[in-house]
Amino acid sequence: MKPIAPGTVIFHRHRGYGVITAVNLMTGWISARFGNEMRTLDLNLSTDEVQHADGEPILFRRTPPDPMPHARLMAMVRELHKAGYQRLYLYSWPKPSGLHWRWHLFTGPRNWMERPWREGWYGSGAEYNCNPVMGWGDAPGETAAELASTLAQFDPTGMAQALGRDEDHAAWFDKVCDALLPDYTFSLGWDKQDGRIPDSLPVIPVRRGVPEYVGPALPWPPGWAKLWGSAHLASTTATLLPQIKRSAANDRSDAMR
Repeated sequence: MKPIAPGTVIFHRHRGYGVITAVNLMTGWISARFGNEMRTLDLNLSTDEVQHADGEPILFRRTPPDPMPHARLMAMVRELHKAGYQRLYLYSWPKPSGLHWRWHLFTGPRNWMERPWREGWYGSGAEYNCNPVMGWGDAPGETAAELASTLAQFDPTGMAQALGRDEDHAAWFDKVCDALLPDYTFSLGWDKQDGRIPDSLPVIPVRRGVPEYVGPALPWPPGWAKLWGSAHLASTTATLLPQIKRSAANDRSDAMR
């Protein structure tokens, strides 16, 4: 199924051509405006026989996707590590509001605090809830291999920077995937105001109804503990503070919508 999002042109047998204004693929409902009508029409993708503009049916998967993409991203990164792209890293952390979890893929040097940002290589559960795609031209429900192939086609320059060896991190990531997939993911978010760094990696479920994680305690990524020395904290605070402020402002803006 081709991805749908606000702005997608659709066809309805009773209303003709229209444009989607809102979509929630967790429930299967969309809102669309047709012709010169000022009001939007709510449609259910399971029963209202909505089509893409080219006539392809839009079929809603009755089993909703996980509200978090992190487990799918972990599986993809693991496959790419096996293919030699070991300089690919996944950073995940909670939004300041605590309502959703963010993710960020980055390549090159393993610098967790000063990560390069590339278009399409980051997102959050807030967007994924409404349209379960990563943002690099992938389709909903793609396998780990398909996600990797689509990402390589979307940004070959970025993928080229991931090619290389980082055996310590790849071994750690493989161990974490063995313990957590397919029901859990990890968080690297930590605020020094919360107290000392936990002894083990924080683990969170990727869907509702998953029992509390009872597996083995997992270590932090290689080199992680060295990031939180007093000297390093002082040197990175000035760099990270503007990013944190922008992130908080974006969260407040999202909450007001």
